[in-house]
Amino acid sequence: MNTLITYLDYPFVRYALIVGVLIALCSSLLGVTLVLKRFSYIGDGLSHVAFGAMAVAAVTGLSDRMILTLPITILCAILLLWTGQNAKIKGDAAIAMISVGALAVGYLLMNIFPASSNVSGDVCTTLFGSAKILTLTKSEVILSIVLSVIVVILFVAFYNRFFAVTFDENFAKAVGTKTNILNLLIATIIAVIIVLAMNLVGSLLVSALVIFPALSSMRIFKCFRSVTIFSACLSVFCALSGIILSILLQTPVGSTIVVTDIAAFIICTVAGKIRG
Repeated sequence: MNTLITYLDYPFVRYALIVGVLIALCSSLLGVTLVLKRFSYIGDGLSHVAFGAMAVAAVTGLSDRMILTLPITILCAILLLWTGQNAKIKGDAAIAMISVGALAVGYLLMNIFPASSNVSGDVCTTLFGSAKILTLTKSEVILSIVLSVIVVILFVAFYNRFFAVTFDENFAKAVGTKTNILNLLIATIIAVIIVLAMNLVGSLLVSALVIFPALSSMRIFKCFRSVTIFSACLSVFCALSGIILSILLQTPVGSTIVVTDIAAFIICTVAGKIRG
């Protein structure tokens, strides 16, 4: 405890805790919708796209890589949604095509035009997060807070519509709900969450923040609202625990958070079995 209090005196640790909590909260809110709509793989696909965009930003020497990464990821989210509705290219094939292509192009660019002498370290940091969350600047923290607040406001404002689209999209369309616009909004929000979460767990582990809290909540609760609320609380708890453990044990932040989520999933599964 004394060690933790000592670390909390440093601004970068406080920044990491604030951003980690916000990212975990945002990731969990739409995680339930994505899991129920069987769109879980979108997070993984967009994370690869974000990796490719971040590689391009590194090659071009941009100081703030989010300026390029965020719009490209949002554009690809919209493209995936549009392509997935095309009968010639199914959703899973479109995601595989775009995500693998972006991952390959990003890695190729980082090797041809290395931004530093340690290309392997740069790639590892981008893929697995490493200690990026502990090197956030004040401007990055402010941007993360603003984007997180926007995501939460949008989710609360469109909660009923998200609920309708999640469980019966055809009925929602029949009663006049603009489902295409809602799906577009969901894809855009997920893209923003993916870009934010890359600083926390890296591009390869980012989908875990979206999927695990939702699946854990579904082991115990059945009501959509209960699952969403518990998912948000559990995600925040796991993120806080993971960051604190990584600081105290000197382990990678992203991997520690994901392992914490896995442990929570196992506990919730056992609790659900006991509860019946």
